Amino acid sequence: MSNSLGKLFKLTTFGESHGSAIGGIIDGCPAGIELDFKAIQYELNRRKPGQSKITTQRKEDDEVEFLSGIFEGKTTGTAIGFQIKNTNQKSKDYSHNTDVYRPSHADYTYDKKYGFRDHKGGGRSSARDTANWIVGGAIARQILINVNINAFTTSIGDINLEKPYQDLDLSKTENNIVRCPDNVISEKMINLIDNIRKQGDTIGGTITCVIKNVPIGLGEPVFDKLHANLGKAMLSINAVKGFEYGSGFSGAKMKGSRHNDIFNEDGSTQTNHSGGIQGGISNGMDIYFKVAFKPVATIMKKQQTINSKGEIVEIQGKGRHDPCVVPRAVPIVEALSAMVLVDLLLIHNARK
Repeated sequence: MSNSLGKLFKLTTFGESHGSAIGGIIDGCPAGIELDFKAIQYELNRRKPGQSKITTQRKEDDEVEFLSGIFEGKTTGTAIGFQIKNTNQKSKDYSHNTDVYRPSHADYTYDKKYGFRDHKGGGRSSARDTANWIVGGAIARQILINVNINAFTTSIGDINLEKPYQDLDLSKTENNIVRCPDNVISEKMINLIDNIRKQGDTIGGTITCVIKNVPIGLGEPVFDKLHANLGKAMLSINAVKGFEYGSGFSGAKMKGSRHNDIFNEDGSTQTNHSGGIQGGISNGMDIYFKVAFKPVATIMKKQQTINSKGEIVEIQGKGRHDPCVVPRAVPIVEALSAMVLVDLLLIHNARK
């Protein structure tokens, strides 16, 4: 029931925010991959809650336990099973909305679709599931030899990082808690998020992802185009409201004579408005795209809403929530990118 991502490299996940554990099964991982378990845990640490003053203060170690598919540190080619135990859930924080629909959450739609819902942390609709995606992405990255995936925060509210990615030192992304590779802009972003948090409100932003050294030929016509699969993956992230690659919406304002990427003799292009993808297939140039995130729906201010009887009621958020999801979403964007690329790489290699 739509709990899986990928065709040949497939991640299927399970679990809820306030259940005993979350986890998943990875099918199709090639055999003989020597896994770097520290690298996997590092990626989980980048996403986990409670890591700074501008994220939720829920404390989870997010330590992954592998149950199958690995022998003496190497993948066996069989299903990789894993779990991440929930250790710091506080279900009582959600007792106030047992019968009330939180604005802009999945409460109302889940209730109408299934006839009932898990009100504790949103159940299956919670972003807690993204920790599972990190595990799948961290393993996928270890298959993508020489492919570099770098996501970073581009904007928070009205504060924008205006420089093109070519002018940025992306190795500085992890130097600050907002994950913006510009020290001056990052301080402004952090201060804005902290001020919004103190007001009991939330704020959105954007993440840019740059992928270098992607082999030519990844992507399948017609309905598995590389950018289409990336778009589906990104739009599956909780709170994502938009996706654009290459020139994106700005390309709609350009003439074809300016937008066309003119070829060099070696097959590279003088410009890269295509974002490294032409005809849905990677062309060897940098792949770059942007993902837009809405403000987190749970706020600490009183709002009008309705209950299951259709009565107008008042609600106010409680508990521990991110004032801005963007900083913790950076590794999620990278993880999903890696899984999409590995899946299409395996499909591409299958025809050889």
